[in-house]
Amino acid sequence: MSASFRTLPVCLFLLLSSPGQAAPPAAAPKPAPTRTVSGPTDAERYARRCQSQTAQRIARPQGTMLWGTKRGWDEKPTDERTSVLVSVALDAPRQAEAGVKALRFENGRLWPVPAPEAGATASDVVGTVLQGTASDGKPVEVALCGAEPAADDPTRVFYRIEAWNPVAREWENPCVALERSPAPRALAVGGVWDASGAHADAADRITFACENGAISKCILWGYAPWATRDGQSLAGLHQACTRLARADYCGNGRSHTRQDTTIDIYDGLGVLERATEVTREWDPAKGSFEAAWAPDGATCLSRTRDGRALEGILQECPGRFQADTADAREDAEACTVRRGDVKPGAALLRNLSYGPPKADPARAR
Repeated sequence: MSASFRTLPVCLFLLLSSPGQAAPPAAAPKPAPTRTVSGPTDAERYARRCQSQTAQRIARPQGTMLWGTKRGWDEKPTDERTSVLVSVALDAPRQAEAGVKALRFENGRLWPVPAPEAGATASDVVGTVLQGTASDGKPVEVALCGAEPAADDPTRVFYRIEAWNPVAREWENPCVALERSPAPRALAVGGVWDASGAHADAADRITFACENGAISKCILWGYAPWATRDGQSLAGLHQACTRLARADYCGNGRSHTRQDTTIDIYDGLGVLERATEVTREWDPAKGSFEAAWAPDGATCLSRTRDGRALEGILQECPGRFQADTADAREDAEACTVRRGDVKPGAALLRNLSYGPPKADPARAR
């Protein structure tokens, strides 16, 4: 990993896309005979998978995302900890190439089982329809429409996925689009995440982490959970990163950050190091210590990222943090509150961010 990548500060962006232009009013159609509406058959639905779809119907700020997926298939406001797709089963595909009984996950890639006799490629699973699950436990079918090896790491594969939308009765990309990523792909990641943001290993289930969600971003920043560094697994750092990326201080799945927030992440293994040079996105002189992070949330907190009162966090997770009475560290990593239920050294990641905007004395007059 180059030094320029390791010192590159991380920018977190929330969705703020614009709805497409509405079509002009069409002439009123002739009345059609009344008939009973029923859903398409499995064969009809599978035949429609991986075709070009209509433009994004839901275009609104989505907050900071864990999975990077839509919260619901309709436009009703819902909790940020909900998702139309949280996990996918690898066994018993709903549709697959002849002879394929299941898929296998290994180091960020999916393989057919049994493997083809010839050399296997990332595209061998394209066209497969898997059984997924939404955050409310309802089933959702997921089609693999494309497989693209990453330019910087051919062993890592981006998948273009579609899920069956039972509301619109069509296949749709479940990933939330951003302006810089209007057709987001997904990474396959082992195990599942629940509404609290906790990860659990599962041999027969994976998560499709969309590009604009924290699970995927943390992999792209260098914390692939299947990778190692100096003999140490990065799984714990990846999980801690998902908390850090969303400012999930309490470890309950709730984010505390705002749109276009810039942060600088660093760790003890040197995967990411503190930025020392000024860039368009980050000025080290303006950043200050925010928090230290473990897989289950912040271990100590200096201040909030979005400027809200620290008391609000203490009320959200009562008893989790206590006032820090330790002497300030020489490297300015001073905590205002600290957890007493974790051992020293439990923090795997730390971050800097810009403090809340200072009040304008002229406006205060």
